[in-house]
Amino acid sequence: MISITAIIKSKQENIEQVRNMIHHLVTETRKEAACVRYDLHTTENVFIIWEEWKDQVGFDTHNNQPYLLDFIKQSESLVALPIQVYKTVQTL
Repeated sequence: MISITAIIKSKQENIEQVRNMIHHLVTETRKEAACVRYDLHTTENVFIIWEEWKDQVGFDTHNNQPYLLDFIKQSESLVALPIQVYKTVQTL
């Protein structure tokens, strides 16, 4: 199992646009066969995606999906900071 936490901080003026883009990303990603979990959490202008993938191959496939690559490219000018992605391990 691969666990990922992604943190996306939108510029204040772009919150709605970023939210809509992320909702599309979540909807499409959840269709992927290797996706176990792709949960979205938000607070103000911060979006946190908690992901679980069956295996590295599935995660690698996700990272090459056109909708993810489009999201990354389109969001570059809309976010306050670069998107942070952490590969994590459950400890408790």
